[in-house]
Amino acid sequence: MPDSTISLRGFRVEYGARKRSVLALDGIDLEVAAGTFAAIIGPSGCGKSTILRSIAGLQRPSAGTVTVGGRAPAEIVAAHRLGVAFQDDALLPWLSARDNVALAFRASGRSVDARRVDDLLQRVGIADFATARPRELSGGMRQRVALARALVLDPEVLLLDEPFGALDAVTRRRLNLELQRVWTAREITTLLVTHSVEEAVFLADRVHVMTPRPGRIRRTVEVPFARPRGRALLAESAFHALVDALTAELDDESVPA
Repeated sequence: MPDSTISLRGFRVEYGARKRSVLALDGIDLEVAAGTFAAIIGPSGCGKSTILRSIAGLQRPSAGTVTVGGRAPAEIVAAHRLGVAFQDDALLPWLSARDNVALAFRASGRSVDARRVDDLLQRVGIADFATARPRELSGGMRQRVALARALVLDPEVLLLDEPFGALDAVTRRRLNLELQRVWTAREITTLLVTHSVEEAVFLADRVHVMTPRPGRIRRTVEVPFARPRGRALLAESAFHALVDALTAELDDESVPA
């Protein structure tokens, strides 16, 4: 597997021009080491999703660089080595769950690996609904299908933009446990954007805290909990202490950028 380290250096994004310009991100230096899981948290509008869009090759910086293993994002996108899951599952309503996952093979011009598709549906806990259409699935089930689709081509990098943000708290926690289990089996270089501090601390090896716009990295925290992580971690006092500390930092607007 090629080096899949995500690296942003001096990254800056400015929208508009002259007096109407808006500085969205300024001076972002960020690295996600190959095979690790990182999370970004921060207030709404701080540019979290813009960072993911840039890594996916959908947003060009005004200054600075973004690379994956030293390569431009367009290179891994063209090679279909990038998996992406967003809050909107974007499933095609006329296709079954199985066919929505298999669509990734067709979009890349590859023959469908039916065994791989069914294995991913099994791993995300949706195998019993493989023939169901999206309208027949709950929100949590649809997000499981979207996650399987993001993983089915065995990507080098996985980008997750609030994939469980629209779900109720119980379903979201259940899918966090499922994602942690699936990720541990493969350890794909992963970057998650989330508004949930608990989700970030449970899933990530490292949490990056951002300032309000213009977004900058305010602090980076190493998560000390060993893997694999299970439900018991959610009840530990050390887990809640870290969640509370990061939440307080997000709430404290007096903390300098």
